[in-house]
Amino acid sequence: MIQIQLSNITLVLGAKRIFENLNWEIQRGQKIGLIGANGAGKSSLFKLIEGEHAPELGGGITRARLVSTGYLPQQPELDLTLTALDSALQGNPRVAEVHAELEHVEKSLGDPEVYGDEKKLQRMLERQHQLIDEYFSLGGDSYPARVRDLLLGLGLAQSELTKPLSVLSGGQKKLVGLARLLLVKPDVLLLDEPDNHLDLPGKIYLEKLIREYDGTVVIISHDRYLLDAVVTHIAELEDGRMTVFEGDYTSYINDKEMRLARQEEMFRAQQHTIRRLEAAIKRLAIWGKVYDNEDLARKSKSMQKRLDKMEKVEKPVTDRRRMELQLNGWRGSNKVLELANISKSFSEKVVFSNLNETIWHGERVGLIGANGAGKSVLLRMILGHEMPDTGEIKIGPSVSIGHYAQEHETLDFNQTVLDAVRYAGEMSESRATAFLLRYLFTYKQVSQKIGELSGGERSRLQLALVVLSGANFLLLDEPTNNLDIASAEVLENALEDFLGTALIISHDRYFLDRTVERLLVIEDQGLKEYQGGYSDYLEMI
Repeated sequence: MIQIQLSNITLVLGAKRIFENLNWEIQRGQKIGLIGANGAGKSSLFKLIEGEHAPELGGGITRARLVSTGYLPQQPELDLTLTALDSALQGNPRVAEVHAELEHVEKSLGDPEVYGDEKKLQRMLERQHQLIDEYFSLGGDSYPARVRDLLLGLGLAQSELTKPLSVLSGGQKKLVGLARLLLVKPDVLLLDEPDNHLDLPGKIYLEKLIREYDGTVVIISHDRYLLDAVVTHIAELEDGRMTVFEGDYTSYINDKEMRLARQEEMFRAQQHTIRRLEAAIKRLAIWGKVYDNEDLARKSKSMQKRLDKMEKVEKPVTDRRRMELQLNGWRGSNKVLELANISKSFSEKVVFSNLNETIWHGERVGLIGANGAGKSVLLRMILGHEMPDTGEIKIGPSVSIGHYAQEHETLDFNQTVLDAVRYAGEMSESRATAFLLRYLFTYKQVSQKIGELSGGERSRLQLALVVLSGANFLLLDEPTNNLDIASAEVLENALEDFLGTALIISHDRYFLDRTVERLLVIEDQGLKEYQGGYSDYLEMI
């Protein structure tokens, strides 16, 4: 059953045409991964379905009768004065409405006008029965516990449930927004990067929720592992066109590569035929004119008509512009980092106890653990921003550290993009501009303040600054969080060629599989080592 149908949709925002004559059907029960480069129009498509954007004349959106949608934007709008728990509890207002009506009905059963009138009493008893059934279907008295379990499962800490939303991070607010939607249970869920900022247990919990969701889910995500785990269909928005494929992300990419190869072969063959026909048409036209031969001229026109009617095979785009990233490391010390008997506590909470670890030159090491386990604390101690209570952190004498910060706190949001690169690279304005163009910035964007950039643009700028630092030991904290899939692949390839060492905090399991050779997992106030990537780690635990 088709729940939402988009027919010949054209969307223009400002001076930019986002897509043209786009057609798409969302069918009941599908779990769809909506993919595409940053700026392709994925979020705009969701807003179009929700009515926040209007299509140009000639296109339309049709919904099946009574189909409800729930939309989770990248930055949900919430009442920041409420606590996380209270905000989530209000996610499904029907629970409170049913409970209030149920109390009203139960109270009215004691009214003489009701219990003294058999027909009124019967109606009230039937209504009470209906309300009780609905109340229990919504969770009943266990509803608050369900909401609490949902928030904890998604990754909020127990202590954060009673904090006002105003003091929580953007990622934590998004979790509350997601919980509110899941409690309402709309027929179609539209989720815009719900996995951003989730730790690994949170991602696994989200995967389970999506797989078991009794409805349709369309999810925008750059997490290839999640897309492989939960989706039944891939919808790719590219060059303003939609391509739909039945299957997971990896199957889609393999299929796309084969389709492009076939299209390239067909394009080349057709171009050969077209050139041969054009030469023949030209030759017959000349001969017809020179020898005044109407038969030859007629053949020339006939062949031209055949050529004009030929359905042309489009040239496949196989050389799309990507971010140019080259990490210029150098060898440096053999022993890059040594943690010797490190202990760290905050008040009563022990984060690390007698931590010992060594990272050697050339290693690619992944660091994982639940949110709040101490990954960022360890990173701050390595950077010297936090001191251990006991023990010593030793950095090799020929080691230069390059830091990629998850929240982009290494960037000055009041600085222009151009100035950030000019000062970091000690280069002229023209050279800095040329450098930024390699990171997919436009001439207009280089003069913007960093605070005006999107998350993906800030991520690309931060990677550019890491390159300019010339560091040979990279501390990367969630480097793929705001990158589209193409840019994440560029980073993977750059790390493969990097001559230095990298310690990577990431919840991107696909990225970890592609880049690291061993994992350090924060467990029981220490570090436990596992050889291989994330999939290898899963097999061992």
